[in-house]
Amino acid sequence: MTLNLAVAKCHGHFPPLQRGICDTQSLNGQDQGQVCTECWERGQVTKELRVLLVGTIYLGNTYSWFGENVQLKELICYSSVNEKVQYKTKDLLSPQGLLYKQPSVLNGKDVITVTPWLAPVVWDDTFDTTLIDAIYKTQNITIATTVFALGKYVQLLKDFLESAEKHYLQGYLVHYYIFTDQPEAVPMVTLGANRSLTTLKIPSSNLWQEISLGRMEKLEELIESRLANEVDYIFSLDVDTKFYDHWGAETLGEIVAVIHPGYYSTARDEFPYERRPESQAYIPQGIGDYYYGGAVIGGLVKEVHKLVKTCRIQLDVDKANSIEAAWQEESHLNKYFLYNKPTKVLSPEYLWQDLRYKINDVKLIRLSQVITNLTEMNSDLM
Repeated sequence: MTLNLAVAKCHGHFPPLQRGICDTQSLNGQDQGQVCTECWERGQVTKELRVLLVGTIYLGNTYSWFGENVQLKELICYSSVNEKVQYKTKDLLSPQGLLYKQPSVLNGKDVITVTPWLAPVVWDDTFDTTLIDAIYKTQNITIATTVFALGKYVQLLKDFLESAEKHYLQGYLVHYYIFTDQPEAVPMVTLGANRSLTTLKIPSSNLWQEISLGRMEKLEELIESRLANEVDYIFSLDVDTKFYDHWGAETLGEIVAVIHPGYYSTARDEFPYERRPESQAYIPQGIGDYYYGGAVIGGLVKEVHKLVKTCRIQLDVDKANSIEAAWQEESHLNKYFLYNKPTKVLSPEYLWQDLRYKINDVKLIRLSQVITNLTEMNSDLM
C-alpha cells in the first residue's frame, strides 16, 4: 500500500514557512521525520498527529503487499480547539474489461441495501429522516433542480411542480431551472419559503437526437456559467414525472443514480444497453451492474458536470458517425456509470412508472413517470 499524505502541518519553528508553521511534505518517503524536533519535544504536536505519524510509518512498512495504491491527497491537522481532518477521496473508477458477478437488487425475500462497491442503495427504512435533516439542514446547502419541457411536454410542468412543492426536499434551499421553448406557458405555481424558479429559453426542436444532445449540452453550460459557484447539489429530473411521497436529503451524494423500475430484477444480458461497438455507448454482453434510469441524474455539481460533459462528448462523436444509441442519453448514462461507479444508488422507489402495478419490494412510490398519450405528446417530434 502506498499511503501518500500530501500535507501535514503542526505549530512549530521550521523556517522559512510563514507564521512559524513547520510542514511535512511527505510522510511515506525519506521525509518521515520532518516534523520539527522542537515541536515534538515541547509537546506542540497533538497526540492525534503523533499517532498519525507513527501509524503512517507502520502502515507504510507493514502493509506494502496491498495491490492498490490508496492516496489521501490532502490531510490537514490543526493543533487547536477546532482541530479537524479533511480528506479528498478518489473517484470509484472501474477498469474496462473487468469481469465479475452481476450485482442484484434482491437477496432472497429481502432487498440489497449496499452495492458490491459499498455504495448505499436507498430504500424505505434504511434511513431516519429526522436524523438526516438534523445533519443536512445545518449546512445551508442549495440544490439546483433542472427540468426540460419542450413542445407539448410543457403541459406536464404544473403537476410536476405542484407535487414537488409537497414532497421534494422540503425545508431546503431549492432553485428550479426550467428549460423550455415556451417561457410564456410555464405555469404560475406557489413556491414555498427558500424556493425559486428561473425559466431558460432554448430553441424548439422536432428531432429526438437534438433534444437528447441538447439536454447534456445545456446542463454542461448551465453548470459552467452559473451553478458551479452558486449551488452545492444538482438534480436533473424528467418533466413527465410526479412526486407521490417524501424525497429528501437521503438522496444527496457525490454522484447519484437511480435503478430503472423495468429492469431491477433482470439479468444484465437482457438490459437494453447499446450493443453496437460503433457507438460510444457500447457495452458488451456479460458486463454490467444495474440498468439506470435517465429520468434522474444527481449529485455534487462538479461530479454531475463531469458526467454530462462526458456524455455530451460521446453523443457528439456518435452524431458525427451517424449513429444514435438505443436509448439516446440514457444509454450513454449507463456507459458512464459502468466505469464511474455512483456513490449512492436510489431504489425504484425513487423512479417508478404509473403504468406498473405496485409490488411487495417497493413499499413506497416517491417519484413516478406519469401515463401520457405518447402519440399525442410526440406528434411534433421525429
